Formats: sequence, C-alpha cells, structure tokens
Amino acid sequence: MPFLFPRAWHRPLVVLAGVMGLWAAGCAVGILVDDRILLGAPIWVKPFKFAASILAYALSLAWMISLLGQARPRLARPAWWAGTVVAVAGAVEMVLITAQAFRGRQSHFNYATPFDAQLYNVMAGSIVMLWLGALVIAVLLFRARIADRATTWSIRIAAALALIGAGLGFLMTRPTAEQLAAGDDDAPIVGGHAVGVPDGGPGLPLTGWSTTGGDLRVPHFVGMHAIQLLPLLVLLLAVLAARFPVLREERVRLRLVLVAGSAYGAVLALLTWQALRGQPLTSPDGPTLGAAALILVAAALGALLGIRRGGGREAAGPAGPGSVPRSSVRSAP
Repeated sequence: MPFLFPRAWHRPLVVLAGVMGLWAAGCAVGILVDDRILLGAPIWVKPFKFAASILAYALSLAWMISLLGQARPRLARPAWWAGTVVAVAGAVEMVLITAQAFRGRQSHFNYATPFDAQLYNVMAGSIVMLWLGALVIAVLLFRARIADRATTWSIRIAAALALIGAGLGFLMTRPTAEQLAAGDDDAPIVGGHAVGVPDGGPGLPLTGWSTTGGDLRVPHFVGMHAIQLLPLLVLLLAVLAARFPVLREERVRLRLVLVAGSAYGAVLALLTWQALRGQPLTSPDGPTLGAAALILVAAALGALLGIRRGGGREAAGPAGPGSVPRSSVRSAP
C-alpha cells in the first residue's frame, strides 16, 4: 500500500511532533519529581497529555498533507501553509500551557490576574488559528482523491470529525451554570470542562475525566482522535483482505468505512449530549444506553449489509496490469 509511505511529510508538523515527544518525556519527569497539585491532579499531567495529543495529531496531519500533495500537486502549497499554521499554533499553545504549569497556575479559563488573562487570551487565539488551519486542510482533502475510495473517504471523514471534535473545545469557554448564577463579572475563572460539578473533582485515572458530572473533554478527545482511528481501519481492512477475499473488493471496503464513519459521528454526538446533560461517562442513564444500543445495532447491520452486497468477485482479487477482462476472452472456433 504505497499511500502509507508518501515521499515527503510536512516538515514543520513532523518537527513539532518530534519536539512534543521530548516535551512529553520532560513532563513525565516533572510528574515524578514535582509534588504540586492543581485541580486535583499533579501539575505536570496536563502539559504531558497535551504534548502526547499534539504529537499524534501533528503526525497524522503531516501524513495527510503529504498524500494530498501527491494526489493533487497544485493543492500542495495551500496545504503546506495551512499545516504550518497548525504547527505554529500548536507550539504556542504548548509553550503557554507549560509556562503556567511552571508558575503553578491554571492555564485555561484563568482571568485571576491581568497577566493570566493575557496568556489565556493568546492561547485562545492560537486555538482559533489551529482550528482554521485544520479547516483549510479538511476542505482541500475533499477536493482530492487519495489512493482508493475507501482510503480517500476514511481520511476525509476523519479530518471532518477531528475538526468537529476540536470545535467542541469552544463549548468549554462559556461560563458554567454555576458561574452564571454567581453573577460575578470579575470572576477569576470563566468556563470549564466539567458540567454540573466544579472542575477538579473525582476523575478517571490519567485522563481526569469527571466521574461525578459531565465532562466535555470526552467528546473533544474522541472527536480529535478520529484522525488516527479511521485511517487505521483502512489499514486493518487491507490486512484482513489477505484472509477474507470479500474485503479485496474496493466497494466493500468503502461501505465499511462509510458505516464506521457514520457510527463514529453518532458516538461523538452521543458523548456530547451525555456531557452537556451533566452525566459522567462512567454512569450512563437509560436514554444514553438506549441510544448507544441503537448505534451499535445500526453499525452492525450496516457492516453486515455492506459485506453481503459484495459482488461475486471476492476471490478474483484486484485487477493488475497484466489482467485480461473476461469479456475479451473468446472461445476458440
């Protein structure tokens, strides 16, 4: 599968990913040697998680941009500039998050002092620029066909879902119900990721996702990492095609990708709905479980129909340069 190894990856994003690897290692050391706690978690956990997430996101975008340049060379330049904007914005965000951790201060939603507010506003601006850069890349991906249709649509859907997931982060910037009820125009903290409970309460290990209320970080995380999971599905289907001949048909793989993308989007919507209702991920109620069951059944039926509707050419495999169409084969006189 040559699309897995494009000729030239987007260099600024690759450099960002490499730096984030070192950054995450440094933050891991900080977790071990610095005993300060902020919002119920070691102070270096947040920059560690952001560094790891940006590493994966940057590598995925770098790969997609390189594929885009191979498929449509005239789109390479705008994609390169959009990727560079994403790289710079991601770097700015990480510098500010780390600076606030070093100072022992909350990085997001912090208006406690004019300096904290200024740093947060710069960080918010960098996130807007990152999102706009990702939007340009997503639009360009819908203008080019990359490899086969299954691969192309997996990348397109992944980029769109990641864009939605990143956009969900803007919901966290709104004042919470508790903050609105307090009516304090000069509140030190405006916004939050928890819904129905204060930030920093009991949470899951490492992620810190709230176990007592809703948490908008859940759909934010799931949406953004579609950019890795859906392309990995195409790779898995290609590997499985060696054992299951029906998967050698491009249209079958395409159907499965479309079903998976639709199910992923439905799960993302469900997680957002759950979080906005102030419900912990670990304590779903009846409507949440019912919606999850419907998504699971619909995805299973869609996948089954996609496979069953595959034609009778499962064992034939893909046509190669030396293959001869059956219509051209004639019986000897």
